[in-house]
Amino acid sequence: MADLLTRDEYHALAENLDLPQNAFIDGSFRPALSGETFETTNPATGAVLGTVAACGTADVDFAVSKAREAFDDGRWSKLHPAERKEALIRLAKLMTRNARELAVMESLDSGKTIFDCETVDVPEAIHVIKWHAELIDKIYDQVAPASDDHIAMVVREPVGVVGLVLPWNFPLLMLAWKIGPALAAGCSVVVKPAAETTLTALRIAELAHEAGVPRGVFNVVPGSGAEVGEPLGRHPDVDMVSFTGSTVTGRRFLHYSAESNLKEVVLELGGKNPCIVLDDAEHLDAVAAHVVNGAFWNMGENCSAASRLIVQRGIKAKLLARVAEHLRAWVVGDPLDPEVRVGALVSKAHFAKVSSYLDACKAETIHLGGKIVAEGFVEPTVVEVSSPASPLAVEEIFGPVLTVIEVASFEEAIALANATDYGLCASIFTANGKRALRGARMLRAGTVTVNSFGEGDITTPFGGMKQSGFGGRDNSIHAHDQYTQLKTIWLDLTDPADSSAD
Repeated sequence: MADLLTRDEYHALAENLDLPQNAFIDGSFRPALSGETFETTNPATGAVLGTVAACGTADVDFAVSKAREAFDDGRWSKLHPAERKEALIRLAKLMTRNARELAVMESLDSGKTIFDCETVDVPEAIHVIKWHAELIDKIYDQVAPASDDHIAMVVREPVGVVGLVLPWNFPLLMLAWKIGPALAAGCSVVVKPAAETTLTALRIAELAHEAGVPRGVFNVVPGSGAEVGEPLGRHPDVDMVSFTGSTVTGRRFLHYSAESNLKEVVLELGGKNPCIVLDDAEHLDAVAAHVVNGAFWNMGENCSAASRLIVQRGIKAKLLARVAEHLRAWVVGDPLDPEVRVGALVSKAHFAKVSSYLDACKAETIHLGGKIVAEGFVEPTVVEVSSPASPLAVEEIFGPVLTVIEVASFEEAIALANATDYGLCASIFTANGKRALRGARMLRAGTVTVNSFGEGDITTPFGGMKQSGFGGRDNSIHAHDQYTQLKTIWLDLTDPADSSAD
């Protein structure tokens, strides 16, 4: 994946892709039962890529029934762990074999740069599947302390039929984050991709079936939130839903659960993540590179984006000068050009939302950017706000806009960082080790990085505090917890005959 093609070569590949069109249910592609379709478009050009099955409640019912049938008869849930492992390893190999196709498909469907798809999204998704596959036969059940007359077993069992609801910003990678542990645990899944980005989920389902994942175990039902997401969230035969997306929609899934069968709900939601840079931060060039990557990677369409730069007064000017230098390399343009670092926003609606925040920037101090490059494209923008209560500093923009807030002290920086409804990620840059660790402890966020931007890796749990989500964590061994339930099996070893003999 390190050997990138030219822009022309990627466009040639794009023209010859065979794009999936139908839902994938019970081991095969099927049109929506209504026969309805919707258009999926390329955000960079507005061109129609194709039509996709517009599924509804009847399709959800059918997919859930097939997932339940597969789970209950044990074709996957009761399969030997080593056999599930081998099937997922075969899936990872098929993904590797089709990696370039997946990268181009992902870029076309989402507006993401081919550079990111080739170097991050696709290889990381493959790694996630491999990692969870290898973990399948390495998670042990437990025996609790008990008297000699008893054995207390604590065993893990798959939760059952799981609804996986995906966001549009990392369609393939978030699919891997969810199906990796869910399938490893033995669950059957019904995937609802975002309507804007359905293609790679459908292709992966096809590859999974080719890899040996039995029919009915991995189903993908495309469509809108109202027509597919809500029926899935309310379905009485769905045991659990894992949702990644906006806080507003996450609340809806809690209502769906409360008003149906009280299914488990795991939420990974939004963020307005602080990046604190203190006066004593060293290697400002490296700091600036992290700031730029944290704010503008994936066009800022990232729940963990470091969108609030909280910088101490004495270092602000030097840091912003270096940020400007690094941003020169972040070219805006054709997502299929491997030289481009900033692609298209995912949809016209989202472009309109981000553009409205650019209007708000005009009332503040714009250090860089602030302009629309073309329909769907926004240049990286660095804006300093006069008040931390500004909507630019409070609301999740989900675009290439970095808000700068000046502070006088470490204590003010921490207080301001925590003054948000969100708590997904945070970062702190300082040369003082004790202050770094103290700050990391004080920050109310699920992941805190020191002298870097990042989310950890597959070995570390990822999820939020406050309104950034709850109920479980993605990644790491802890991701398996949300797709399993604990059962206690208590064995009484006493022999009644012994008592009667007395």
